Amino acid sequence: MTLPAEPGAAGPDSPGSLLRRLLTPRFRRVDLAVAALLAVLGFAAVIQVRSTQAEGPLAAARQGDLVQILDELTNRNDRLREEISALEQARREITTGTDRSEAALAEARRRAQLLGVLAGTVPAAGPGLRLTISDPRGQIGPEVLLNALEELRAAGAEALQLEGATAGGTPAPPAVRVVASTSFLEGEDGGVLVDGTLLQPPYRFVVVGDPATLATALSIPGGVEDDVVQRGGRALVERSEDVRVTAVRPLPEPRYARPAA
Repeated sequence: MTLPAEPGAAGPDSPGSLLRRLLTPRFRRVDLAVAALLAVLGFAAVIQVRSTQAEGPLAAARQGDLVQILDELTNRNDRLREEISALEQARREITTGTDRSEAALAEARRRAQLLGVLAGTVPAAGPGLRLTISDPRGQIGPEVLLNALEELRAAGAEALQLEGATAGGTPAPPAVRVVASTSFLEGEDGGVLVDGTLLQPPYRFVVVGDPATLATALSIPGGVEDDVVQRGGRALVERSEDVRVTAVRPLPEPRYARPAA
């Protein structure tokens, strides 16, 4: 027999009981999992913000180095603008000139020469520099040469060849024309294999491009010159207004492709 509730006693559905149940915290497994996930996401967000606000690699650079980097970017922008102007001028001559066929033929010849320089099938000459990398400890591997090549390309190098030391009885140092498909591999008995040609130190890059911009790219703190010095070598940069890239690559005959009509 159920005894009647005393007058004034709080029942399970009374307002006081409902309020106490609402104010009493209940933790389920799902709630705990969500709280842990939010904590992890918050921690990751804090780490991301701090890493973003951390000082970059250029924060410790000297003012002179920063000025050189800015000059390099400015020169690269100027070269791109000049190329755009030349292309626009060629388009106007082809589309609006009185002798369109002659203008188109001249432009095609010019483009063929430029493509030949990029493909390495014709020699190139112009201002640039020579980068000689000595390796007395044998610590300069293919990764160092590849890093130097990438820095030179990023600085606007237009034609490159890589030379090795002159072997006994060799009248001239072996040279390899460096193009987009050039590969660098470790030599079995030392040296570096460049497109199948074994080069021995000292290595020398012969580069056509803007000398000041190329030299600046090589001397950036933590760049090519510092990397070579840390490995016990030496990087010697010689600027010149007359650099000649004489090594060429044979133009392969296509095996399957034929000119389309």
